[in-house]
Amino acid sequence: MAKALRAQPSELTRLVADTDSVEPTAARIPGRRVFVIGTGTSFHAANQGAYLLRLAGIDALAVSAADSVLWGPAPTRDDALLVLSHRGTKRYTSQALARARKEGIVAVSIGGVGSGAEIETVAEERSGTFTVSHLAALMRLAQLARALGGELDLEAVPDAVAAVVEGPSPGLELPARGLDFVGAGPNQWTAAEGALKVREAAHVFTSAYAVEQLLHGPGFALEERDALVCLDGGGPGSQRLSELSAAIESRGARVYRFAVTELGEPLSIFPLTTIVQRVALDFASLLRTDPDDVAPAVWKSMEL
Repeated sequence: MAKALRAQPSELTRLVADTDSVEPTAARIPGRRVFVIGTGTSFHAANQGAYLLRLAGIDALAVSAADSVLWGPAPTRDDALLVLSHRGTKRYTSQALARARKEGIVAVSIGGVGSGAEIETVAEERSGTFTVSHLAALMRLAQLARALGGELDLEAVPDAVAAVVEGPSPGLELPARGLDFVGAGPNQWTAAEGALKVREAAHVFTSAYAVEQLLHGPGFALEERDALVCLDGGGPGSQRLSELSAAIESRGARVYRFAVTELGEPLSIFPLTTIVQRVALDFASLLRTDPDDVAPAVWKSMEL
């Protein structure tokens, strides 16, 4: 995980300069509603990818792969499907992709080198925590959004990520009880990714919320035994996030605030995601868990 995290700036630099596989896909999307699907970390990326595509004027929505296959909504022949999968092996992402292709739907997969994806990201990671492949998938989605008209300064992203990778530790202390993550807008999914990464890498009990969801109920439970990580990318939810974090801090909870506003809210997802990745790695080191082996034996016996 540590090696993959450190590789992110150079891999993002490489991807920014490589648009050969992105442009043909972008040419097939205009005029279509776009479904972006994934599972786990890839579902977080799907939500942020749909947000980026909407900035470019595309009617895009994120759906979990299992929901799309089992309950819907699912794309029709008038739509397009973007499937996110690091290795191309997850059950429901594979089923959704196969069904869409059988039905003649414009369907494109985004995944690791060697996974069979039309738009490749990076070589397969040894660690199951998926760090560099996650940011690489986000970059591919951002490239699609820019190719479709979104104004995104992607060239600034690698340096912003490098500043986090090379900077000091986020400095979190392990709380006595619970660790929550919160973000606004696209960074509610950065919060979700932070909670997932800490659970996977360090086996710490975590939760994640959008700012309004934390405000209306769950935040009432936070007190001196708890810690809250606030992820602020600027944008219209920033003030609300500040007010909420101050209220929770007044109840005795330890609050950690991370703000990255220089890139604008859409691209803040990259450095803020890197921050929560570092939090997860720090806790794994502290608790001496293996952040690369995230699936217990019972999970390994299941078809994922």
